[in-house]
Amino acid sequence: MSGKGAENSETDCDNPISLDEIEKGLLLGSFSAASDLETLKQRKVTHILTLDICPLPIHITELPFIESKFIHVSDTSKDDLLCHFEECFSFINDALSKDKVVLVHCYYGVSRSATIVIAYVMQKYQLSLTLAFERVKSKRRFVQPNNGFMVQLRLFHKMGWRIDSNHEKFKLYRLRMAADKVRKAKILPQNCSDLIKPDPALIQSKPEPIVYRCRKCRRIVAAKSNLITHTPANAAGNELKSTDAKHVTFQADVHVQSESLTDDTKVGCSKGLLEGMNTLCMNSSSDKSSGCEPQQEDRCKEILFIEPLAWMLDIGKQTQGKLNCPKCQSKLGNFTWINSCNCPCGKNVSPAFYLVPSKVELSHAVKNVEITV
Repeated sequence: MSGKGAENSETDCDNPISLDEIEKGLLLGSFSAASDLETLKQRKVTHILTLDICPLPIHITELPFIESKFIHVSDTSKDDLLCHFEECFSFINDALSKDKVVLVHCYYGVSRSATIVIAYVMQKYQLSLTLAFERVKSKRRFVQPNNGFMVQLRLFHKMGWRIDSNHEKFKLYRLRMAADKVRKAKILPQNCSDLIKPDPALIQSKPEPIVYRCRKCRRIVAAKSNLITHTPANAAGNELKSTDAKHVTFQADVHVQSESLTDDTKVGCSKGLLEGMNTLCMNSSSDKSSGCEPQQEDRCKEILFIEPLAWMLDIGKQTQGKLNCPKCQSKLGNFTWINSCNCPCGKNVSPAFYLVPSKVELSHAVKNVEITV
């Protein structure tokens, strides 16, 4: 393993000392480089950012001239690095602003650490993934983030080089990450509890002007900001229509109400995580940073997919089930963490929290203060 300007040692054949300067003060390298005292002194490293499953040895992290930061992350397509981008950028910028030298590393300096450095370059110079990747690769020829991290980098570009928690594709990305954990633990982990948004019917100082109400009792069940929209799969010309709404809803219900998953389905769900994440960023290889969101008139209106909301009982404790109005108990829709819902437009959505349009109604007026139980 070697690269332009790389330093190599044959003392460890599995992971030789290897690091490259991406730009002034910013180094990208391997675990061996980060744990070699002579290399650190020679390159005048003062800050070390570790992205790995194990931290650096104590004899390195306790050095008086070294400031270190450890991010626990594996090199798999289902690991979430995107949520760590901002804290990593802050650590890097803190070092560079003081004219210090920061080394970003994982085990080989190929995937995890490369992802962070590519993202940093993207944000700093407002570059597309393609241009930032080429820039980093020109300095360290063997950088190659895994497929899942590449999806996260594309999404980062779509959000305008920042983490936008209100971006619809970011919401869906986080839900898919959480869904993978639910499949394994059969319960929503505590660190994902922020995905369950507040009940829009509770008292609000600035209530949203557009909401959805239960058609039977008119209780508010969702706000416009809770919607997760998508472009119809058949928008290009397939004229699938929802003329038989009952049949379509039944198809979706079959997914949600199944009590167990076959082995084949489980395998499909696991494979589907990465495939689903890739659909978040279709056509995002373009160097343009705008114009990638569906226009309002192009958005599907067949089924109302929404974020998980606090009034939805047991969504943190069950993998799938019905969504009933918390006031009159009318069935409004379904939810599933582990399966998918086939929208009448042909789009496959997973995980899915949805309301059937015929069960709710749109309201354009919200009282200044409203209490609903």
